[in-house]
Amino acid sequence: MQSYNTPLDLVLLVDDDDTTNFLNQRLLNEMNISKEIKVLKNGKEAIDYLVKAYGPVQIDGFKRPDIIFLDIKMPVMDGFTFLDEYQKKGLDEANLVIILMLTSSASFYDLEKLKNYSKVKKHYSKALTKHDVREIMNEFYKEKAL
Repeated sequence: MQSYNTPLDLVLLVDDDDTTNFLNQRLLNEMNISKEIKVLKNGKEAIDYLVKAYGPVQIDGFKRPDIIFLDIKMPVMDGFTFLDEYQKKGLDEANLVIILMLTSSASFYDLEKLKNYSKVKKHYSKALTKHDVREIMNEFYKEKAL
């Protein structure tokens, strides 16, 4: 299996589904994609985390992520509401984070709506596969591939 010589610092998995989070986390760890993988259960938890990570003062335990895998359908705050808040709060204005959407059933409506968010680079079906991860790393982090 391909692994990466300089893993990313932090991947955020934002999904309310424990099984998907377990499978994605296990795959990303096996492929040595990131030094740390943090799981958050909904968009509100993710916004709260990112506000601390991008705040004017660096807070221990709140690193800025390299990639955010974001589920579309979640309780409390779904993926679209997260994206609206992310933009409204001006998080990551330097545009360094890659946001990729995860979905179990991508409706035409959802896929069309995603086009309104330039920050979202692609969408993937749950759960991630090795092929998906290799594609992501080759497209966005080619310099980290062995």
